[in-house]
Formats: sequence, structure tokens, C-alpha cells
Amino acid sequence: MTGPSEGTPEGTPEGTPGEAHDAAHEYAAGRAPRIPGPRPAGDDLEPPEPVPAPPPPHRVLKSLLGAWALAACSAEETQAVEDHLTECAPCAEEALRLRDAVGLLHPEETLDLKPLLRSRVLEDCLGRRPARIPVPVWAGPYDTETARLDALLRDFGEAEWDTPVRLKWFQEERRRTRRTTVSGVIGHLLTVDGLVATALGLDDPLGPHAPPGGPAGRTEHFWSSDARPGTGAVRDPWREQGHTLVRTVSFAGRGAAELAVDYGPFALPLADAFLERAFECWVHASDIAEAVDYPYGPPSGPHLHRMIDLAARLLPTALAGRRRSGLAAPPRGLVAAGAPGRTLHLEIEGAGGGSWDIALDSPAAKPSREHTVAEVALDGVEFCQLAAGHISPQDAAVGQTGDREAIRDVLFSAASLSRL
Repeated sequence: MTGPSEGTPEGTPEGTPGEAHDAAHEYAAGRAPRIPGPRPAGDDLEPPEPVPAPPPPHRVLKSLLGAWALAACSAEETQAVEDHLTECAPCAEEALRLRDAVGLLHPEETLDLKPLLRSRVLEDCLGRRPARIPVPVWAGPYDTETARLDALLRDFGEAEWDTPVRLKWFQEERRRTRRTTVSGVIGHLLTVDGLVATALGLDDPLGPHAPPGGPAGRTEHFWSSDARPGTGAVRDPWREQGHTLVRTVSFAGRGAAELAVDYGPFALPLADAFLERAFECWVHASDIAEAVDYPYGPPSGPHLHRMIDLAARLLPTALAGRRRSGLAAPPRGLVAAGAPGRTLHLEIEGAGGGSWDIALDSPAAKPSREHTVAEVALDGVEFCQLAAGHISPQDAAVGQTGDREAIRDVLFSAASLSRL
């Protein structure tokens, strides 16, 4: 048997002198191989999870609120901002304000999408904070109807502005018509609204050489003028004039309501003139909508009621005018001003409805239920179509009882309120 070599300690591995020298040299040079220590249990199954990065500081997250409100952050930034909002009340409040503001940053929407958007926004705004300079109640229908028509016109192209439109009204004993275009209808509204503008001391849209007379003469002058705006160019001056009228009466105060507006053959107080212009704007907007095959609804109930009320108050005067022209039966008796006389009870049904008593023998007579000789019932929209000359008195679907002659005279008088 051979035992361990002399000089070699027992239990020391044998090796060549060269190998021992090389190992000692590498160790001395710092290149000796590291001896791995014991690995923790389970370390060979999966690597340790990375330590998550700390969230961005407050100032960085606050600077991202605008981009977050616009949905312009990355997924990581969005998550960081939303996590921060659950912990930081000031940033959460600011984020809410920014998100609400972004909701207002959209292009103009067409009437097809939200036809009642303007009304809802106005109602909400006025409910939160009353206007410092409110629009008079009697100017509200005009403000609304011009806005509704403008919303319809907003999407019109060149072809739609040249669409033929047939205007209709009632004169003497028969209906009249006149052919024009969408552009011509807006020009007609512009020139007749000019009567209200001049009464308020504003510029006449027809200029300093506007012809005297009523709406028909002014309209014919505008249509025949070489200087009139072409096609859709008439929309801007019409809309700007409407804004100016509403703004002017809003600052004018309560006394402006009684200011007389001269229509040529007759005059109206400013408050009634605004209602009359609102009524005509709605009627002609319906004419335009019919020409381009677009649905267009009536005014809201409260506004429709005011328009019907104006027409009902004008009926005794219209009836007296027809009598002077020999188109209506003479009064049954002379009635002193303020004294009760024969009366027709008018019942308007549906939205904007109500009841009115119409003096038959004289505009100055006092209506009296005890002297009622006839009753008429009509739908509100149909009554307005009758007053606009769009349906004839013979075609109006009415419920009627009592004096047939009185009923006929009142229905024809309602139709005679219409004009070009």
C-alpha cells in the first residue's frame, strides 16, 4: 500500500504544483472564481419580482391634469393620475372643473343631433345664475324662434339656399301665394325686422333710401335690389340684426314695451311687434323646412300661448276693418266704448291653449260672457296656421256652436291677419 505523500497534510486534495501556482496567482490578482453560497428555498422556481417604481411627485401629477381631462395621457400616466385623485382633494376638484370645461370644447352641432340643446343649456345656465341684464319676457319668443331658424340654416349648402319656397297668405276672400327661395325668405324677414330696428333708432337694413310703406313694399324693394346679399350671405346680417334687437330692448328698460312700431297701414306696441316677428319667423321657418323636406315643430307652449293671445287681441280690429271694406256683416247694434256687447267665445286647445272672449260689434266694446252668441274651438297650431293664411277659413277644422254669421266673420278675420 502507498500512503499519502510526505509533506502533504492529510485531507488536502492533491494537485500539480503548476495548478496550485495558477490558482494562487489568480486569487492574488482578484480573479479567483467566486464560490456560490447556498440559494434560498424556491429560488430556482421563479426570479424575484422587481421593486415597483415610486409614483410621480405631486407637482408632476398636477401638471398632467389638463392632458388627463383631454384623454391625452398614456395608460401609465392615466393610472397614476387617477390613483392620485383618490388621495388628493384639491387635484380631484381641479380635475372635475377641467373635465366639465372639456365638455364645452366641441364644434357646432347640427340640428339633427340635439335640436333642443340650446334651450337646455340656456335653462340650466339661467337656473344657476340669473342674467345681470335679462331679456324681457315679451322678447323671449323672438329670441328663441330666430335661434331655432338659424340652427336650421346652419347646415345649408349653396343648393339649399336656392331651394324654391312658396309663401302663402290670405287677402280679401282668397289665398295668395308668392314664389321665392330660401334666401329670399330670410331677406323678407330681414327687411320687416328692420321696421322694429328703425323704431328703436337702429340702422335700417335697406339703408337711408328705404321706401315708405309696410312690409310688402319693403320686401319687394329688397328682392328687386341689385345690392342685396346673394344666397347664404343674407344669413349673417339677418342674424346680427336679431341679436342687436334683443340686446337693445334688454338694456332699454320697461318703458320700451309701449314704443310704437309703424307697419304702414297699422302700428303695434314694441312688445306686440316682437311677438308678431316671432310668429312670422316660426311660420316662415316652417315654410323653409317644408321646402327642404325637414321636420320642424311648433314653438314651446308658453311662447305659442303668447302668439295666440296677440292674434286674439287683434281680432276685433281686424273684424272692424273687414266691415269697413264690406267684407263682413254690419254690427247688430251700436255699443259705447267700454260697454258690454255681443261676444264670441274662442277656445284654443292643445299646447299654448286657453280661452278668449272676442267683442263682435266694436273693438272698443267690452266682451261679456252674458252676451255670448257663439263659441268656437280650435287646435292651437291650426289656429296659428289660419292666422298665417296657410289654411283657409273653410278648411279649418273647428268645433262651433251659435251664430253662424258671427263665426264666419271671426274665422275670416283671423285669416286676414296674414300678409306677405
